[in-house]
Amino acid sequence: MSARRVKPSLYISVDIEADGPIPGPYSMLSLGAAVAGVQDADGFTPADPGHRTFYRELRPISEEFVPEALAVSGLDRERLRTKGAEPAVALAEFSRWVRKVSADAQPVMCGYPASYDWMFLYWYLIRFTGASPFGHSGCVDMKTLYATKAGLPLRAVSKRAMPRELLSKRRHTHHALDDAIEQAELFAHLMAWPGPQKLTVT
Repeated sequence: MSARRVKPSLYISVDIEADGPIPGPYSMLSLGAAVAGVQDADGFTPADPGHRTFYRELRPISEEFVPEALAVSGLDRERLRTKGAEPAVALAEFSRWVRKVSADAQPVMCGYPASYDWMFLYWYLIRFTGASPFGHSGCVDMKTLYATKAGLPLRAVSKRAMPRELLSKRRHTHHALDDAIEQAELFAHLMAWPGPQKLTVT
């Protein structure tokens, strides 16, 4: 019996900015995404993260917000009430973009950390489009990836503790597209990184 053919994975770095800790009571205000690379049977091939990107700013879905959370991105909720995209429209456009750039590969979202961004992204996709192009579990957490390769407890991981060569030279601006591109570079470096060099005692 022949082995089932496994599709390549197309990794898409996603960053969102929101005005609170959870979706529903609070809103996702911007969504940025950048293709990070593809993995097939021959290994991982990084992409130019600035080449295939997606960005939208969204209309808030509730009146509630946490001022400290809103201040992180600097986005103007009042402007987004009139200028932001309708969530159903923006998420449908995003789903079409994911399917287009993925072609025959399976799309996988990656984030740093993935938990917050995935929570908002998946909730919005299901709420406003009824489906997710990533399925229900197609995400990779870069913090976990680094912790596993470095042999560290997850809670010990921070970008400041990572080797300099893993980090993107781009600034983390809290603009969703800027940060998605920055994190796509981090992901590509992590995929290529063999882990810390262990000294052999002879």
